[in-house]
Amino acid sequence: MESGELHTSHMVVGGDALARDANGRVVFVAGALPEETVRVRYRTTKKDFATADVIEVITASPSRVEPACEAWQRGCGGCDWQHIEPQAQLAFKADMVREALARTAKIDQPVVTIGASIEPWGYRTTVRLAVDPSGRVGFRSRRSHDLVLTQACPVAHPLINEMLAVVTATRTDEITLRVGLGNDEPAAWGDTGGEIFGLGMGITHGVHAMVHEVVAGHRFQVSAGSFFQSSPAAAELLVQSVARACADIDLRKATVIDAYGGVGLFAATVAGAAGRVVLVEASPSACADARHNLAVQRADGRAEVVERRLEDWEPVDAQVVIADPARSGLDKVAVAVLADTGADRFVLVSCDAGSLARDTRLLRDAGYAHRGTEVFDGFPNTSHIEAVTRFDRV
Repeated sequence: MESGELHTSHMVVGGDALARDANGRVVFVAGALPEETVRVRYRTTKKDFATADVIEVITASPSRVEPACEAWQRGCGGCDWQHIEPQAQLAFKADMVREALARTAKIDQPVVTIGASIEPWGYRTTVRLAVDPSGRVGFRSRRSHDLVLTQACPVAHPLINEMLAVVTATRTDEITLRVGLGNDEPAAWGDTGGEIFGLGMGITHGVHAMVHEVVAGHRFQVSAGSFFQSSPAAAELLVQSVARACADIDLRKATVIDAYGGVGLFAATVAGAAGRVVLVEASPSACADARHNLAVQRADGRAEVVERRLEDWEPVDAQVVIADPARSGLDKVAVAVLADTGADRFVLVSCDAGSLARDTRLLRDAGYAHRGTEVFDGFPNTSHIEAVTRFDRV
């Protein structure tokens, strides 16, 4: 492919920097930062846009650093922002969210505030690994299914790295390693069964593996098949932000809907004292965990777990909706169902700037106004964002 020299302007959804070529065509540049002059190799070229990779930095941003991870140097695709100073990453993520809300959601000067970041290294308590035919494990390479073998990951928790150094597997293409910091409990399972070796005694294996986490003073059971945040520290930041988004409401008198509620993170913490909580979740594993967690946290029995796809749920009257959908966000049906609760406050937890902008547009069409987004860094050294947005019915 052809190469060329470009000057970048700002970060956009997906974690690339935006530039324009000599003809004014938009170019999304992977590996670049704002206000850099770089030499690139074009990866794709279309009439209206192109994508490119940096092959030389001519004028570097003050926020550029040399990635220290040796697996990154060998092409590991797990951390696409290791070339950015950790202290600068959150501001760039807020810029991505602001740009998406302005461009896609058509909000004039959206209110976007910068929250907090977790520690940039040693934070991940769950990692997913690929397995090669000989049983060795590693991460996928950038824009490829090739395997980058590794025995240590700088963003993984030290207890994960203890397992990563010795684990092998057979009869499965991928395995997951997880550690629960509530009891320093390690667990491992293959995504298609299989056998896992090298981990020794005291480590639970298989689909029935379970760990425990403590967030905001609450203890959570998390099973192998259940989603949890990148770390309990990241979960803590989200709980604090969602609580702030509801701070002006007396939840003791409110019915709160916890949509895509998972193991009950927000139902047990933010809505722990609510008059009634209805958690809606499709995952059987997460629902089993949520029933256990809420039975412990809500002895009054005023917490209900509904195991159902949100789109198939019959809405009930509520004052507050908290929604934490997957990275793809909500859709028209989900927004319509949640709007039918009649809730005046809608708090949306997003992990993608693009889906947040699309959801904002859908919620506006359903009668909700964007009141502000708080952006966090729960995935340092990657372009993934965490954001909590407050909407009010108008």
